[in-house]
Amino acid sequence: MAFINVKRKEVQVKIVYYGPGRGGKTTNLEYIYNKFNDRIQTEMVAIKTHGDRTLFFDFMPFDMGQIKGYDVKIQLYTVPGQVKYDATRRLVLRGVDGIVFVADSLAVRREKNIHSLKNLQDNLATYSKSIHKIPLVMQYNKRDLSKQGIPVLSQDTLEKDLNSRLKAPSFLASALEGKNVAATMKKIIVMVMVSLQKELQ
Repeated sequence: MAFINVKRKEVQVKIVYYGPGRGGKTTNLEYIYNKFNDRIQTEMVAIKTHGDRTLFFDFMPFDMGQIKGYDVKIQLYTVPGQVKYDATRRLVLRGVDGIVFVADSLAVRREKNIHSLKNLQDNLATYSKSIHKIPLVMQYNKRDLSKQGIPVLSQDTLEKDLNSRLKAPSFLASALEGKNVAATMKKIIVMVMVSLQKELQ
């Protein structure tokens, strides 16, 4: 459940970008940060962990209109992709309201995607949350690599591997080019807002 600050009449919503290492979570948030800079009131916070080249997390509230007279602030986070940082990933998931799962379209990363999704499911379960009930959007990233002749997984394969049971909305994307990055973010925000309104009724 989102954090409600009664004094400031504010609802803080937490959205986490999850997925395998080097899949494009950080690139997504960097693109959003640069594209929507006029709507972001805080610096992007990056904590480097020893030996991990991805950002530890990013933190960027957006003003999003109101729910029941409360202003909504969105906080976006990434998790480290490497397996050895699992405790950190769990910590970042605490209090999560919505998830973007960033899958790596590279053919050689197929197993890593599947493993990472299972890891997300297990880590959510530690907070008694179900991957089937939390707002979730799938993003199949790095679609631009096919233009360079690099083997990428087909959309059908990614859907079958990752989304056949979840039936979450999904986007083919290139975080590097910005393709469908904003669309992914807008979709998860709308889903979280709908879910929150139901909870607050």
